[in-house]
Amino acid sequence: MRAKSTPLSALLAGILGVAVMAGCQTYDFEPVDPLAIAQTTVESVITARKSKPDVMLLVDTSGSMTEPVNKDLIVNGQRACDTQDELGRTLTCAEQYPCDTSKCPTRWSELQGAMGPFLQESGKLVRFGLTTYPAPITTETPTVSQSCAAASTGESVRAVIPLDRDTDDALQEYALQVNAKLQAIPNGGANRPKGGTPTSGSLKFAGSLLTPNSQDRDQIVILLTDGLPNCNEFNEYNGSMTECSCTLPSASQCSPPQSPYYKRGCLDKNASVQEVNALKANGIRTIVIGFGAETSSGNGPAVLNEMALAGGFARDCKVDLDCGAGDTCNQGSGFCNRAFYQAGNREELASALKAISEELATIDPCFIKLDPSQLPSDDKLVVVYIDGERTLAGPDTWSMGPAGVTFTGSACAKLESSRPEDPVEVEVRAIRRL
Repeated sequence: MRAKSTPLSALLAGILGVAVMAGCQTYDFEPVDPLAIAQTTVESVITARKSKPDVMLLVDTSGSMTEPVNKDLIVNGQRACDTQDELGRTLTCAEQYPCDTSKCPTRWSELQGAMGPFLQESGKLVRFGLTTYPAPITTETPTVSQSCAAASTGESVRAVIPLDRDTDDALQEYALQVNAKLQAIPNGGANRPKGGTPTSGSLKFAGSLLTPNSQDRDQIVILLTDGLPNCNEFNEYNGSMTECSCTLPSASQCSPPQSPYYKRGCLDKNASVQEVNALKANGIRTIVIGFGAETSSGNGPAVLNEMALAGGFARDCKVDLDCGAGDTCNQGSGFCNRAFYQAGNREELASALKAISEELATIDPCFIKLDPSQLPSDDKLVVVYIDGERTLAGPDTWSMGPAGVTFTGSACAKLESSRPEDPVEVEVRAIRRL
């Protein structure tokens, strides 16, 4: 549907028409003299409220998660992340020499700190499950095969999707159990994060724990990783090929044909993107969160961007404002140029998780969300139509809020009782001075 132009006489009621039609949006931006005004029209057909989504958290527990968020952190004039080995040599704390997270936060401790509030706030909105990868490593000196084992049936699944729960209270209680499982993974010692990043195989396994092509509720994988995908023993590239980008500290670890990392050490981008595409073909979308330095530089952004775009849950936008600081909107694609969620510390991860929580929330038929670029300049410059009839704001109809229009009273009841065979048409018109 093409956006409709609003007559000039509608200025007092709102020249910017905003509407939403079955999840599809189209926009026209036209300057209107004598004011500089953004104008757009979208229409919304409200049907029934969808069931709460199934979401499998696929969390990276590779060894790099025990590394400091900021290895150069200074506390009381001292380098907080420095430690000493048995020979008295100074080095940066990490997996072998665990960090004191009270002084030197690690990626894992920061992830735990951010996930607690996320699961607390979002628990009643979603049926959460939790899978970690690589497969749990129970020996102190694992083989390469053990370090690179993808998530699989057994201890990898920390919490299954609770198919027998659907009420707010039951799901909130279960989300707290999921959080307890996550918080129980220590930063150091036995059962700490260790091993490689077998992303492609773990994505495939995580998808098997969801319901393909579900007609009842959305099926979603949230991939949270701090490293580039590797560990694929069937990688199409090997260390002798120029196409192999070695993900290990030294490229020489990938190059000898006899090396166990000859294929496993090569960047596993293609297979990981293919698995995301395969999930999407089965009606399972993937949300990608990058956490740490490896995902924000080098090959990281390109790899995670491609995965995010393939996953069907890329960060969309209308204008640069929608993408946040340091990012811009690709007007051609309608996505932010960084399509995945990126975080470098607990606060940034919490912010990303909050944005995802808002996206995951079951569509409320009594709320019409407006993007920041669509909000009116003044709450008075809004007009709402329900089934073609202009409806004034009031306690029994609707009110304008900081993120959109909320319907109340009998208006909300009408929207909640709508069904696919008996939809309700809603149109919101607003004006935004540029």
